[in-house]
Amino acid sequence: MIPTKRLHVITWGCQMNVYDSGRMADVLAPLGYGPTSEPDGADMVILNTCHIRDKASEKVFSELGRLRLLKEASGNRMVLAVAGCVAQAEGAEILARAPYVDIVLGPQTYHRLPEMVARAARAGNKVIETDFPPEDKFDHLPDSATPQGVTAFLTIQEGCDKFCSFCVVPYTRGAEQSRSAAAILREAAHLVGQGAREITLLGQNVNAWHGEAPDGSIWGLGRLLRELADVPDLLRLRYATSHPRDMTDDLIGAHRDIPALMPFLHLPVQSGSDRILAAMNRKHTADDFRRIVDRLRDARPGLALSSDFIVGHPGETEADFEATMTLVRDIGFAMAYSFKYSSRPGTPAAGAPGQVSEAGKDQRLQALQALLRDQQTAFNAGCTGLDLPVLFTGPGRHPGQIAGRSPFLQPVHLSGNASLIGTEAMVRIVANHPNSLAGTLVQERRSA
Repeated sequence: MIPTKRLHVITWGCQMNVYDSGRMADVLAPLGYGPTSEPDGADMVILNTCHIRDKASEKVFSELGRLRLLKEASGNRMVLAVAGCVAQAEGAEILARAPYVDIVLGPQTYHRLPEMVARAARAGNKVIETDFPPEDKFDHLPDSATPQGVTAFLTIQEGCDKFCSFCVVPYTRGAEQSRSAAAILREAAHLVGQGAREITLLGQNVNAWHGEAPDGSIWGLGRLLRELADVPDLLRLRYATSHPRDMTDDLIGAHRDIPALMPFLHLPVQSGSDRILAAMNRKHTADDFRRIVDRLRDARPGLALSSDFIVGHPGETEADFEATMTLVRDIGFAMAYSFKYSSRPGTPAAGAPGQVSEAGKDQRLQALQALLRDQQTAFNAGCTGLDLPVLFTGPGRHPGQIAGRSPFLQPVHLSGNASLIGTEAMVRIVANHPNSLAGTLVQERRSA
């Protein structure tokens, strides 16, 4: 169908939101909506929100104020929708504070968007869909119409049953739910057919995936990865975000057995203090995490890790923080994400005693980030002189340059022909920068 209407999607937050935004565009394509890069002049704008970071709601209302002006300039013809986790948590508040919004929908309901658009078209009708529907949205989604490119995301699991004290995900995304293996394999083959050569499997707790197999049995993530590795023309596999409690023997074995599974794993630990881990309801200890890492590195020598850290969780003392610093020194990370604790209404930690001052959180975060930055710099420097397989994903920032990613997810830039895009070749790393590597081609490309 030739697009007759312009759709602009603003995406905040995690990779799953990026995936969801693409799927919302797919759902709306049969109604004649095609993508546009700017909200000005769009027939519909969707703000796909994230509730994880501090002051998420206020950022939403600030952005809605800007979009309101565009909606009024369109003669109120523009359809304005708020989706995602903030919509799920605060749908009624959004319509109360921003009555010019037409549609509010949670992350489990976007397969119903065509119906919502039809309802919103009726004069003065406001649509709010934030209940968890009985049907699985993935059963009602069309094949992706828009290619994601050489690298693609594929959601296989949603929701969370872990109930960490600081996190709203169980309340906004619901209980853990796994897609069937057949549906995942079908979508993976479709993505590869559109040009994807690397697929990252997504889930709030992606390694909690336990899906129905084609024969009616239940597979775990390790078995799924083995099956996906046999998809023709698929060169690389990754998964995120995982939880230490779901790192099974079979999944660790997959890191040993599957060359296509990249030697880079994002495994959030959050803290190095057992006392704070218990307060967070993580249900693992710092030494549990160390043992998991040891087993992973035994299975896949050279495996690099990234992680998530929260500083200043209620009750965290200087000794607790130092335990986190000790864990970081013990493990060594190729990269990491670190944040100050911020209260989320409705979560157990929000009203917990021992709230840490903002100044204290700032000081700890700066110290942790300095250590993590040093480790990332050292890891990148250690790649200099190595020959690494690089998957070329697109043109570089400068004429005659192409860009790709290493097995460790580092951006790599080098001189090369655009015909290399979508292929993998050995690259000698000749220089390292804070967030990327530079290289030269040393071996002919390997096509899918």
